[in-house]
Amino acid sequence: MNAAIIFVLLFGLMLTGMPISISLGLTVLTFLFAMTDVPIQSVALKLFTGIEKFEIMAIPFFILAGNFLTHGGVARRMINFATSMVGHWHGGLALAGVMACALFAAVSGSSPATVVAIGSIILPAMVRQGFPNKFGAGVITTSGALGILIPPSIVMVMYSVSTNTSVGKLFMAGVVPGLMLAFLLGLTTWYLARKHNYPRLPKATWAVRFAAFRKSGWGLFLIVIVMGGIYTGVFTPTEAAAMAAVYAFIIAVFVYKDMSLKQVPKVLLDSASMSAMLLYIITNAVLFSFLVTSENIPQAMAAMITDSGLGPITFLLVVNVLLLLAGNVMEPSSIVLIMAPILFPVAMKLGIDPVHFGILIVVNMEVGMCHPPVGLNLYVASGITKMGITELTVAVMPWLLTMLAFLALVTYVPQISLWLPNLIYN
Repeated sequence: MNAAIIFVLLFGLMLTGMPISISLGLTVLTFLFAMTDVPIQSVALKLFTGIEKFEIMAIPFFILAGNFLTHGGVARRMINFATSMVGHWHGGLALAGVMACALFAAVSGSSPATVVAIGSIILPAMVRQGFPNKFGAGVITTSGALGILIPPSIVMVMYSVSTNTSVGKLFMAGVVPGLMLAFLLGLTTWYLARKHNYPRLPKATWAVRFAAFRKSGWGLFLIVIVMGGIYTGVFTPTEAAAMAAVYAFIIAVFVYKDMSLKQVPKVLLDSASMSAMLLYIITNAVLFSFLVTSENIPQAMAAMITDSGLGPITFLLVVNVLLLLAGNVMEPSSIVLIMAPILFPVAMKLGIDPVHFGILIVVNMEVGMCHPPVGLNLYVASGITKMGITELTVAVMPWLLTMLAFLALVTYVPQISLWLPNLIYN
């Protein structure tokens, strides 16, 4: 009964158009003060202790690093390198877009940042070369979603905070699925380009490729710093995020010199504003998680599922449907912070690996970012392409179907996610 009241209250407030973070906070306060004897001090205490976790510090640092890279010319150099490598294949510039998104994802940790950085440069170039606007928008909208699967990933940090799963293991687990999805999106792009005979670029010489690699090398080296540092145990994911922010600042301002010192305060303010928004959602979600746990909802749910004889296969299918539906009305951060604490105990009771479960949630979030009505990537791509959301939804369909097939594969073949972390951590 209490669970029903909590969720009716939450969705009722969200349907009024109220921001999700405030809906979460109000649901908790209304329920606690109207239906329980919990003292107000414990609520205030939970608000502070909820974000008193070392891992959460990674979020503002990765956002800052991503903003420096977006404004600092790193994306343009990555696109030039990707174009020199795959530009001569069918749909060369579109394939370069997929490859550049995968590379930029490995340094930014954010899907919208990847869509903005790569899309704003490559989409106008594709239109000039004769690609249909819809095709370019479909490629970049879906490839940009790699930003939260290929590590470092802000969504993985949030899952880690919600479930106490190792961020390092999650980052390692995202590498193979991320590269696989990039390959499958590239394959879909190549097939469609070949079918419609879209333009190709002249084949670049190895000298041109090496020059492009050398110019983009400073940006690509950030992947080595972040992932290499975590792999070798030189620093934790949070320390890697701080290193990434400092390194991104140095290469944007002093190495590439695409950003002047005058622009730095604006980047810092934008990053602080975005971090504050995410941390506010996290704070309220932690409060909501505290309420749900204190009412024994996850435990009751776990008991109900195990008593009904629902096995891991059916449970994972239900989780996928639930998360895809949630993707219709909420953005990834909120979904992870609300759903993970509820579904995680059930998954553990059914013997599902916490790291595999985390990757499954992240892939679901990727799909959610590419379909309406709340798909963040759609709105970002719409701003760049000046296309309507309905038109964009039709445009992304072939790649979205590829992502759904990949989701089924990741769900039922856990080794895709677990092979690399097991290799490194065992």
